Amino acid sequence: MNKKPLFKLQTSVPQILLAMSASAALLGSLCVNAAEQNTKAEENIEQISVIGSRRLGRTVEDSSVPIDIIGADALNNSGFTETNALLSNLLPSFNFPQASLTDGSDHVRPAQLRGLAPDHTLVLVNGKRRHSNALLNLNGSTGRGSSSVDLNAIPANAIDRIEVLRDGAAAQYGSDAIAGVINIVLKSASSGGSVAAIYGANVTEMDGVPQLESVSEGSDGNLAFTEGGDRSLTDGQTLTLQGNMGFELGDNGFLNISTEYRDRHSTNRSDYDNRENYARLDDGSLDPRELTVNRYNHNFGNGDVEDFSVFYNAGYQLTNEVDLYSFGSYSKREGEGGGFYRRASDSRNIEEVYPDGFLPVITSDIDDFSLALGAKGFVSEWNYDVSAVYGQDAFEFGVTNSLNTSYGPTSQTNFDAGTLTYDQLTLNVDFSREVDVSFLESSLNVAVGAEYRREGYQIDAGEEASYAQGTFGPGGAVTDPVDGPFGAAGAQVFPGFTPESEGDNSRHNVSLYIDLETYLTDDWNLAVAARYEDYSDFGDTLNAKVATRYSLTEDLALRASVSTGFRAPSLQQQYFTSVATVFVDGEPTETGTFAPSSDVAKALGSPGLDAEEATNYGVGFTWSTDFNFSLSVDYYQILIDDRIVLSNNLSGAAIEQLLEGTGANQGRFFLNAIDSKTRGVDVVASYNVPTDGYGDIAFNLGYNYGKNEVTDIIDPPAELQGAGFDQDNLFSGNELRRFEVSTPRNKYNLSATWNMDQWRTTLRTTRYGETQDPSDNPERNEVLKPKWITDLDVAYSLTSNVSLSLGANNIFDIYPDATRENVDDLTTFSRLFAYSSFSAYGFNGRYVYGKIEMKF
Repeated sequence: MNKKPLFKLQTSVPQILLAMSASAALLGSLCVNAAEQNTKAEENIEQISVIGSRRLGRTVEDSSVPIDIIGADALNNSGFTETNALLSNLLPSFNFPQASLTDGSDHVRPAQLRGLAPDHTLVLVNGKRRHSNALLNLNGSTGRGSSSVDLNAIPANAIDRIEVLRDGAAAQYGSDAIAGVINIVLKSASSGGSVAAIYGANVTEMDGVPQLESVSEGSDGNLAFTEGGDRSLTDGQTLTLQGNMGFELGDNGFLNISTEYRDRHSTNRSDYDNRENYARLDDGSLDPRELTVNRYNHNFGNGDVEDFSVFYNAGYQLTNEVDLYSFGSYSKREGEGGGFYRRASDSRNIEEVYPDGFLPVITSDIDDFSLALGAKGFVSEWNYDVSAVYGQDAFEFGVTNSLNTSYGPTSQTNFDAGTLTYDQLTLNVDFSREVDVSFLESSLNVAVGAEYRREGYQIDAGEEASYAQGTFGPGGAVTDPVDGPFGAAGAQVFPGFTPESEGDNSRHNVSLYIDLETYLTDDWNLAVAARYEDYSDFGDTLNAKVATRYSLTEDLALRASVSTGFRAPSLQQQYFTSVATVFVDGEPTETGTFAPSSDVAKALGSPGLDAEEATNYGVGFTWSTDFNFSLSVDYYQILIDDRIVLSNNLSGAAIEQLLEGTGANQGRFFLNAIDSKTRGVDVVASYNVPTDGYGDIAFNLGYNYGKNEVTDIIDPPAELQGAGFDQDNLFSGNELRRFEVSTPRNKYNLSATWNMDQWRTTLRTTRYGETQDPSDNPERNEVLKPKWITDLDVAYSLTSNVSLSLGANNIFDIYPDATRENVDDLTTFSRLFAYSSFSAYGFNGRYVYGKIEMKF
């Protein structure tokens, strides 16, 4: 990986671990009491939830809606360092597939809650709205067409706990909160801290994919291949360094800082390429180079990534009535992801530049920044919270090891392809108080507030050579400089953003809300909320929610909720324009994505974009006993109207004529195309077992069943009924099946954590239900069978402050079924990319790691 390091490590990994161990041993005896106090504080605070209710001090057990609390210990007892991967491993309703060859989505991978789109989940940090990333997920992956918050930009060691509200909450928090809300609560300790080093790698054997042993010329004059056993690999080496420190600010404040550095090397799960790479010789025989060329010419798996992030959380008690607070972050990520290999004989290659062909690489340089300032306190019987939060995400695209075919043999090979930037400013004023009402059993909690939000989205063009068309022909041949034919325009694999794609667009909205909660009787809690929002680009919306909980006994309670919600079309969906190589039903194609308001989209029948509307229903019960057992079961139904999706990749003679000069031969755009219904059940259970002399064991069970169904599709526009179009509809059956079957129908999370003396062992296994990788061709539809993935983490405390962990994720090295054995019609590219990107647990195999941590 040819990249500039964020900073260069001058010490080897063993030396780092040894130094940390020695330092920890010296400091260990100084901080035992502080560590014990911090642990007790964490145990207590985990019972209080910030989200779901604006009544201060509301506990999870008393909540009228389902809330999961994931503490720092659960996040720490794993080899995963990405926050999305941690949530997928701990929450049955959370899905985080790890697609590859999806351009920018290789670097910012989306995740889902309850099988809905990534942008149907609102993300908060310390209860404040987090900005989304600038990237729009466009290619063949889960979450296609969405732009979401990059949870992986938030390092796990900065997190005190994660609160997950599994219920519609747009009436409380605004747009996006259809599937639920994820609130990241940052650490706030004013003393102590920790440092940790984690090193691991994939040590694996590709199930169902043989190693290529040799290549020869067969008796028929064609290539012949000798295959061995399943291919064995060690790759994906990853070093993660983490640090956290708390400081006192005077006598009444705190500052907590967390940093993380991660350097992850790529993995490659491609099959070998059995195509001829070179043109045949004049006599029709094979080029001798065919027998020695590298047949593993694609990179299919995790890309190279190097990132650094820092988070801070601070608070200061100014007076008895006023607290000041601030938190913020900066992260930088540099990544590389492979595209589709261009063979030596490919018309898009120039043999004078790449005599053996080339694998173009898409690079990312992501800068993410956020800052929050606020004050909260008490005045005239009202609790208040006034805050301002600003966030910005800039995604700079580059292309390396490539060329512009139409520029001929002197074409440059590295390109600046342009930058996407999204920023968001949010201003909030919130008030709440308890009001005594004579006819109510308890006081009425009244919360009111207002929000102003301004969003901006900017596209900056790449350098001219990244998108322009020169005067050379296919293969870089000299051709007529006026009439051509001309070679492919722009940087191969990812043509840069053109000046026509450039734009700087913004919008703002204002919202007002009211939230009421009380106990009608000692056992019956009722909460109602309403929120009005007015957007500058599509109008206003009013949403409401009612939630209730009734205690049948001290242990058993029923709960239910109903709410309306909405999601505003993102600026990315409204204005993104680009041309890129897209994998369409087994073949790479140059596909253009055009803004819904553009002339191209309108010519194809684009009606423009409006907000999605949703209705959520939930009903369930909780059972909590005094013998350390708890159980919750919740049924949910989510109806979404006018759901925003990406249209078909529209093709045909008329499309190509319309797109002439854009570099694309297919076109697509966003539209409100479908209505959907999502139904499911969540089950969460825990049981803690103290033993006599053998430590304590904590058992946890999570289960999710979810079914997505498309209930209505937009009528075909008249523009697509004429000759010259391959489709008669804007939304295909293949895309419909992506919504309905591309996430696991069910998922089990089972775990047991055993603590005894200096030992802690965590065993976790997850069953991922059946998933499908759909295709318009039934013979290429890929059904992924249910699989169990098991993780093991064993930790030993060397001293009271130093611990060593060894473990493995996917310890039994389970893979999805190999595509070459799983479809009836095996294409060149579906064979090359050995496993489906829709696998809910990825396809990188076993990951083995070691970790050393020092607390002080």
